[in-house]
Amino acid sequence: MKKFVVLLYLLVVFMIPFNILAEEECISSDSEVCNKQNDNGEENNNTEKEIESNKLDGDNNSNGEDSLIPGAVSGLLMEESTGKIIFEKNKDKQVAIASMTKMVAQIIILENIESGKIKWTDIVTVSKNAADMGGSQIYLSANEKMSVKDLFKGISMASANDGTVAMAEYIAGNEKKFVQMMNQKVQDLGLKNTVFKNCTGLDEEGHFSSAYDMAIIAKELLSHKEILKFSSVYEDYLRVNTPNKFWLVNTNKLVRLYDGADGLKTGHTDNAGYCLAATAKRDNMRLIAIVLGEDNAKIRNSETSALLDYGFSNKKVHTVKKSTKFIEKINFSKATKSEVKLYSEKDINILQDKSVGNKEYKLSTKIDKYQLPLKSGQVVGKVYVKDGKNTVYTGNLIVKEDVKQLKFFELYMSNLRDIVLGVI
Repeated sequence: MKKFVVLLYLLVVFMIPFNILAEEECISSDSEVCNKQNDNGEENNNTEKEIESNKLDGDNNSNGEDSLIPGAVSGLLMEESTGKIIFEKNKDKQVAIASMTKMVAQIIILENIESGKIKWTDIVTVSKNAADMGGSQIYLSANEKMSVKDLFKGISMASANDGTVAMAEYIAGNEKKFVQMMNQKVQDLGLKNTVFKNCTGLDEEGHFSSAYDMAIIAKELLSHKEILKFSSVYEDYLRVNTPNKFWLVNTNKLVRLYDGADGLKTGHTDNAGYCLAATAKRDNMRLIAIVLGEDNAKIRNSETSALLDYGFSNKKVHTVKKSTKFIEKINFSKATKSEVKLYSEKDINILQDKSVGNKEYKLSTKIDKYQLPLKSGQVVGKVYVKDGKNTVYTGNLIVKEDVKQLKFFELYMSNLRDIVLGVI
């Protein structure tokens, strides 16, 4: 018995380090990794799996007819979660877009809030330059102090030019630098038909956008969930508990008149005409409607409503896989986790015609080569949805937890434990 114990001890001391070195994770400076096998004996890296998914219906249609918005210079209807275009008219035409410009200013403000650079409770001292802005305003005076939250409320509901410039100066130091940030943001979004000369949308040579670009900007703004807390409110007040209490009424009347409407931004100048980026949600589908260059506010609202009616009457969204449900697994032999689940980066939605019945869809994955450590939220592959031979969705696969490579001593102890337990 003693001889057996001695032999086991010698085996542990002398053989395990060699075993560790031989089986160490194959990770090099150029991110190459050894191919591993999962429980099904298939390679984890650069492999595809076919998984039966829910039954659903498929593709969306674009409609280029003018009949829905005959008065608009251009317009577009988009389903928000998929980005699919349902209707379009002159979608890439470069036109003045008035205060719809402020959606990009709102994005930058919300990004600064979310990053912690500024807070809702911060107090902004209004400059004379901001106070002297014309057009739609909340009548700020030079040296007046107002919170970021109230200024954002004024921008979102009353389209306040003075409030927008005050926030631009607070974040960037001056309006010119803030406009540079706005132009960089639209470049980051890949937009080709948008250039800003100011942060308010007041008419200026060379200041323009398009219906498509405005839809993408609206979609980006909606990714910041705080926006709907402001854009959905029809009336509110500023300077409460002061002698100068100011009544705010939302310039977007659809938030009161249209079922499901909760945003987003109006616009009007002589050059732009009457414009609107509207959004509404019913059931699990959110639509974005853009109309540009209408003759008056009444036509703007009616034609925007017609776009939204068309979308809700003819389209539906089916969720193939929620982002909270895992799709795939990766197995590790020398990491802090032996198994890690992979998820879609966002809900996998397919836009369908209401008139078409359900079909059989298939979901497949392709896992990239990866290098430890992995960080929560890191993209490690792709997920695809196919309608027959046609791929109708492509998205990212991510991990939702950190995964680190075990250190030498941790590997040693792991192997020792496996020997004692009879695993190896």
